[in-house]
Amino acid sequence: MKPKEILLQFVDAFNRADAEKISSLYALDAVSHQVANEPVIGKAAIKEMFEAEFSQAKMTLSSRISSKTATGQSWNGKIHWA
Repeated sequence: MKPKEILLQFVDAFNRADAEKISSLYALDAVSHQVANEPVIGKAAIKEMFEAEFSQAKMTLSSRISSKTATGQSWNGKIHWA
């Protein structure tokens, strides 16, 4: 699967608050470091983090993806909290 396809799946799952699908996109030993939080290590912990975050606020991601994002260089999307 190409990086852009993975990112599109992530955005779709995030906008549906689907922590199960999001965590399936990570490696077993992945590290997720959200800017405001300490790093979270491991697929199971990443799933728990997203479940907790989704239970606290409705959030969505912009689906606009630049060509740099598709190659893994950067992402200019936005997260919106409701």
